[in-house]
Amino acid sequence: MDALSQFELKPVFGALGDAVGFTQSSAHMLLAVGIITALMMLGTRQRALIPGRVQALAESAYEFIHDLVTGQIGDEGKRFFPFVFSLFMFILVGNLLGLLPYAFTFTSHIAVTFALAAVVFLLVTIVALAIHGTKFFGYFFPEGAPKALAPLIIPIELISYLSRPVSLSVRLFANMVAGHVMLKVFATFVVLIGGSAGVLGVLGASLPLALNVALVGFEILVAFLQAYVFAILTSIYLHDAVHLH
Repeated sequence: MDALSQFELKPVFGALGDAVGFTQSSAHMLLAVGIITALMMLGTRQRALIPGRVQALAESAYEFIHDLVTGQIGDEGKRFFPFVFSLFMFILVGNLLGLLPYAFTFTSHIAVTFALAAVVFLLVTIVALAIHGTKFFGYFFPEGAPKALAPLIIPIELISYLSRPVSLSVRLFANMVAGHVMLKVFATFVVLIGGSAGVLGVLGASLPLALNVALVGFEILVAFLQAYVFAILTSIYLHDAVHLH
């Protein structure tokens, strides 16, 4: 089976899904939102001094992102905490959902990751303009730089700034696609080798099976890491917008 077939979009809910373009990617995004909402509602419902597992998980996620945002942006970053927290949780749950059997990884589609990155880019630009006004454009020509180098520095800084949504989206998309392709390839090896030569085939399939198990553990780590990278880069960009450097 083609390793890339797992990324194909297919309408769900029959003719209704086909008519409105509601695919399994859309369904999994709604599922991710539902899981996050349920986690936070259940985790904050009792507010026990000795938290249970759900409350501890919700509080750990909250504190982790809160510390990340305030550490990168400062106290001014508290206003952006809900945005960064929502991004982190949405990407993390989406990444982890894709590791379940018969599930779909919506973060493996560049349209989704670029949309998230574009929202970050627009927010950062709007924040910078709202706080600094026209001084924001000085970001593209550092103070104290020789004016003779302006024709060289300004295009470089502008390209670097405009490339942010591209780098954000491609990094997440590429890591998700690569990991799931590897999982599919090694899983195919297990099936083909295991069913080809009786006992010898089963023994031969043990190596790709072990590699696949290791890859699943690695993909769980990557799922957390990519959500963290997206969140911390967003915080760094917001820091630049707030402090203009």
